[in-house]
Amino acid sequence: MKLSVGLKVANSLSLTPQLQQAIRLLQLSSLELEQEIQIQLDSNPLLEKIEDEGTAESLTHLENKESRDLTQDLNADHLPNDLPVDTDWDDVYTHQSTALASPEYEEREDNRQAEHTLKEHILAQVNLLHFSTVDRLIAYCVVDCLDEKGFLDAEIEEIIEAAQYLLSEAGLEEEIEADEVMVVLKHIQRLDPVGVGSKNLAECLKVQLDVLDVFTPLRNEALSLLKYYELLVSNDLNKLLKSTNLTMLQVKEAIELLKTLKPYPGLDFEAQDSDYQVPDVVVTKKDQSWQVQLNPDIMPKLRINSFYSNMIRRADQSDGNMYLRNQMLEAKNFIKSIDERHKTLLKVATCIVEHQRNFFEIGPEGMKPLVLRDVAEEVELHESTVSRVTTNKYMLTPRGLFELKYFFSSHVGTTSGGECSSTAIRARIKKMISAENPRKPLSDNIIANMLKDEGIDVARRTVAKYRESLHIPSSSERKVLI
Repeated sequence: MKLSVGLKVANSLSLTPQLQQAIRLLQLSSLELEQEIQIQLDSNPLLEKIEDEGTAESLTHLENKESRDLTQDLNADHLPNDLPVDTDWDDVYTHQSTALASPEYEEREDNRQAEHTLKEHILAQVNLLHFSTVDRLIAYCVVDCLDEKGFLDAEIEEIIEAAQYLLSEAGLEEEIEADEVMVVLKHIQRLDPVGVGSKNLAECLKVQLDVLDVFTPLRNEALSLLKYYELLVSNDLNKLLKSTNLTMLQVKEAIELLKTLKPYPGLDFEAQDSDYQVPDVVVTKKDQSWQVQLNPDIMPKLRINSFYSNMIRRADQSDGNMYLRNQMLEAKNFIKSIDERHKTLLKVATCIVEHQRNFFEIGPEGMKPLVLRDVAEEVELHESTVSRVTTNKYMLTPRGLFELKYFFSSHVGTTSGGECSSTAIRARIKKMISAENPRKPLSDNIIANMLKDEGIDVARRTVAKYRESLHIPSSSERKVLI
């Protein structure tokens, strides 16, 4: 075999560090991007964040101007009637909303206050009762076993075991019996909220009925219904009437009384705070056209530090100079990657809004079928790039906050040969069920036929799948006999 040296031209695909960084930044959420920017700011001295210096400069200028005017007035022979007073805050501070300069998205101060939990609320009442040391210890064990609904999530034997252990740790030698625990539990069940500490829903409603006045209309009838709670839940009306010896009218009015009670007393103390998402894109309607803009809050203003950049000398090959050069290159590449990320996000979001214009006009029923390939071909990007852009990115619209993935859905054929979005079909099914007669709910087969009459060719199994995805029970479970 003869060895030789030659030249060969070939095309190859390689991921440069800059391209890898751009791809990684593209799929980050707004919070992750903020953290990544902070890491880069801490590690790269050539990269700095542009702070809003306009307010400070205007305040300093205004203070100097007011000081000069006040000095001139005081040195004058005659003082004017109106002397300059404190600076008007409106001259210095200009309010800017979180997304756009629009009252629809007005920024408000967070004035929420911490609220007591259910267990803290119950323990505060227990401490006011004239309990002995042992009973108070049992009460603490009972309250510790409450779940978020306010129900008792433990057996009596478990409470006895826990309380007995605490007594032995405190050096008290007393035997706790089940009757003592039941007495303490009865007291707790009648604290506010009434019914807390019950074992199940039937017991919780029974406790609330017991504390009502004995002359409350239909109180005894409601207690009779709770004795046959399983028949009441299963909507077995015939057996319920036969077992309780009540008339149809009495059963109906007794159920209305039960509806006024609290089924889950602990839910009022459940934390209502939600993890709000920061929108990446804001959509507004102006002059009959939909406009797409990036949220200014997620657009960091970065620049190269001029002090360190002026220290770089072209011909110097020292370690310090080479370090500044490398940091300069990394800072420029990072700023460029951030800019490309925002441009790509805006381009994809604009394309989505153009396709789903009917959604913004009439709601989910106007959603059109859309897949990643459609957007990728229109914006001339790869499907994987569009997928990265739409992951963990949110769009704020007049109809609410949606993830960009929400606007992509599969399609179902229509009788006319067209296509209908699965999201629009779900919205149509939900609207049909909300308008149905509770005594004669629509079955999946009937809904499929109604959709077919509207030109949407969908099978019964598909309707059942969409209904379950909406967390809507079947027609037999939705049926109301009374």
